[in-house]
Amino acid sequence: MVAERLEVWAQRLSVDDGSTTTLLAEDDGAFVGFVHVVFDADPQWGSLVDNLHVVWAHKRSGIGRRLLSAAGAAVVEHGDGGVYLWVLEQNTAAQAFYVARGGRPADRRLVPPPGGHADRLSGSPVGLRYVWADPTTLLV
Repeated sequence: MVAERLEVWAQRLSVDDGSTTTLLAEDDGAFVGFVHVVFDADPQWGSLVDNLHVVWAHKRSGIGRRLLSAAGAAVVEHGDGGVYLWVLEQNTAAQAFYVARGGRPADRRLVPPPGGHADRLSGSPVGLRYVWADPTTLLV
């Protein structure tokens, strides 16, 4: 699985056509989080926050808020459209975080298997789509 993730991220980070951006967060020169945005991913919902991660030891320190704000700013700079993301239904802490930042749940679906490999799923997890019609509401 590590090799597959490495391949996926190497491909994502090699894209240089303006269709995506990846923003990193550092603390005293150490990597502590990142956000990856796919611009104009969906004609109805806008740009996709494809990944937002903060290193466990730095959670609840404002890094996630700043990364989500930076994602919103990147979408505003890119042009018109909203912002959306998917979060696992059981991840109630993330849902509370998104609601506190003005996100609203708009859709739910079964989560597709990572890399298309059904053996990588446990059960039938559900994803919830959270949306921000106006990305400026994410700016801090």
